Amino acid sequence: MNLIERVKNIIITPKTEWEKIATEEQSLSSVISTYVVPLAVAGAIATFIGWAFIGIDYGFFRMKGIGWGVKMAVIQLISSIVGVIVTAFIVDALAPSFGSEKNINRSAQLVAYGYTPSFIGALLGVLPSIGWLGGLFGLYGIYLIYLGLGPMKKTPEDKKVIYMVVTIVILIVVYLILGLILGSLLGTRLPAASLSL
Repeated sequence: MNLIERVKNIIITPKTEWEKIATEEQSLSSVISTYVVPLAVAGAIATFIGWAFIGIDYGFFRMKGIGWGVKMAVIQLISSIVGVIVTAFIVDALAPSFGSEKNINRSAQLVAYGYTPSFIGALLGVLPSIGWLGGLFGLYGIYLIYLGLGPMKKTPEDKKVIYMVVTIVILIVVYLILGLILGSLLGTRLPAASLSL
């Protein structure tokens, strides 16, 4: 799998790409190491650059510097990787409730590839003042997950919408909780500022 091709295809021709992904045997660890980590690292680097060298003004305070860059990049990186893993396990646990196939590897593929627009949106972290716009990219991810439920989880047509809604709510909650925890641990007053939901 070529990373750039997969990103391009899942965004431009998602129906075709989901069918192709459904024929691939990928483990959870493989999806994380070959897809999630490289894209999460790219977002973290953009976030580091944005907060370390450009920064942002909050009232009378200027948030900028290497320390801010490192903290926000760590939040971005860890929340992206851990968030995909945790969400994949929750999606897999819920699968039988929606007449879907329970398979952690397929759940990992669904979540990771469905999250692609948010990974791309995280690159806007290079400009912290507009970094939040990257979160809007994630809205397209909702559509991607909807399209992926059939091929990846064998979800019946009549249960796709509710399964997708539950999946998205879980994804948002997981990322917000991770952002709050990491923000508290790292001492930022902006726990979810670099997240792209």
